Amino acid sequence: MKKSYKKLLTLLLVLAIAVTSIGCAKGEKTEKENNTAPAAEATKAPESSDGDADSEGDAATEESSEVVPGWQANADDKVDFTWYLHFSWFTTPWGENLVSKTITEETGINIEFIVPAGNEAEKLNSLIASDSLPDLITLGWYESQVGQIIEDEMVYALDELAEQYDPYWFEVADPGRIGWFTEEDGHIYGYPNSSFSPADYEKYDNIPSNQTFLVRKDIYEAIGSPDMTTPEGFKAAVKAAVEKFPEVNGQSLIPIGAHEFFANGNNSFDNFLCNFLAIPYEKDGKFYDRFTDPELVRWLKTFRELGEEGYLADDIFIDKRVQMEEKIAQGRYFCMLYQRTDLASQQKILYENDPNSIYIAVDGPKNSNGDAYTLPGGGINGWTLTMISKNCERPDRAIQLFSYLMSEHGQLMTWLGVEGETWDYVDGVPTMKQEVRDLLNSNRSEYDKLYGADSCYWMFQDNAMALQWLPPTAEPLGQMERWTYPYVIITSQYEVTLKPDSEESEIQSKVDNEWGVVLPKLLLAKSEAEFDQIWNEFIQKRNDWGMEKVINKKTELMNEAKAKLGIQ
Repeated sequence: MKKSYKKLLTLLLVLAIAVTSIGCAKGEKTEKENNTAPAAEATKAPESSDGDADSEGDAATEESSEVVPGWQANADDKVDFTWYLHFSWFTTPWGENLVSKTITEETGINIEFIVPAGNEAEKLNSLIASDSLPDLITLGWYESQVGQIIEDEMVYALDELAEQYDPYWFEVADPGRIGWFTEEDGHIYGYPNSSFSPADYEKYDNIPSNQTFLVRKDIYEAIGSPDMTTPEGFKAAVKAAVEKFPEVNGQSLIPIGAHEFFANGNNSFDNFLCNFLAIPYEKDGKFYDRFTDPELVRWLKTFRELGEEGYLADDIFIDKRVQMEEKIAQGRYFCMLYQRTDLASQQKILYENDPNSIYIAVDGPKNSNGDAYTLPGGGINGWTLTMISKNCERPDRAIQLFSYLMSEHGQLMTWLGVEGETWDYVDGVPTMKQEVRDLLNSNRSEYDKLYGADSCYWMFQDNAMALQWLPPTAEPLGQMERWTYPYVIITSQYEVTLKPDSEESEIQSKVDNEWGVVLPKLLLAKSEAEFDQIWNEFIQKRNDWGMEKVINKKTELMNEAKAKLGIQ
């Protein structure tokens, strides 16, 4: 599999070179501007980055094995960069802790962060309007300014810089991520963090999902740890819990918890439930309209029946996140389809008060066939993109810094720190020293001030790569995370985005808003006949608005996404 991705990388390289050779106006401008930058020192002796020589003599692999990292060749070439972070909450400076000092020593590059003091959008728009973007820029991939910056040719193409100044970048760049973020002109302008590519899902078996079905441990065990995978078992367990524990610390038990209701629905009762019921994302090559699946209807009717009997508390329809967190910390919910990291802080409070009162992940609703859950892990989009501004006078050194931070050496540095000072190899595995970890767990601000590891500098954090050396998540959070491992699937190919202001986008918006109105009505319907009437009217409205057009467009986008990800 590793070899196949090398071949994919080779193909991407060929495509990039071919597009460049066509000589579009944009490419000519970039070439001209690149020629004005100081040339980096020539690459030197051949040395494979991973030692995996290709016995078949793949020419591209042999060529790449001759590349040495540009940051190693040019560490004596001192450069100062300004780096814009589109997040006002970021406060850790560069050059005062162990990690940033060491990176500067190893690369010769010093950083000055520029962070908005107030409104991020106003700051970024001002920088764009005045054509004064700093050398490096990091912002969410979802920000509208990303497209504007690229379209206005305000950033360099990373693949072109890498070809000219640091071929090692191609050694450390993930082919899946390159393919996903390559624009229609054949170039990639920003590299992501927190992104999981299809290759990551083949390489690691401990990628977690955030979606869990949770029960309060002591109550669940007190009623005999019942099977809650069927509607009958689920209803019986909820009723048994209320009968045995009508109150918790003098307050009424909330039988079923859920995420907050929003204008477009409720994650617990729609998206999460679909994933637990293993409702497919596509059928017969077509994007599937999951919300119309009979299995979802079957379980919504189950919740309606519980509601009719008084087991859906008013709290879940009106509480906001703050009220929910307070009630979770009090252990007032018996069960819930919930995002496990959203209750991490409250879980620690419960654990400290009484370890048996915590929430644990168990098997929840399943479809009629009892199929395994299909829970989404991290997606290809990740979180942010980092780009190199055309205002950067040393793009050669900038792309070399990118390569450093993307490499395994750079990831070890930003995640664990400096070998021998903050971590050592233990049985062949990089392991953080206990005293350093103790400080990390007890005083994060002091940890960042002294060491600055554990992805304090997260701009290129590769969560997938870090899985090989990060220690297991400790209790009381670990069990919830580990429970998800067997059920995690990649869903990036289905994370399609309709073009804003398109007809399909407008239809989807109407449907989503209607769902936000209809879902509570379904759950609170007084009879199954009333449920059916509400449901049928909802389906008819969707059809009348043109939902089929949305499905067709999503099918088109899904196929494009598959092609970019190399998924058949």
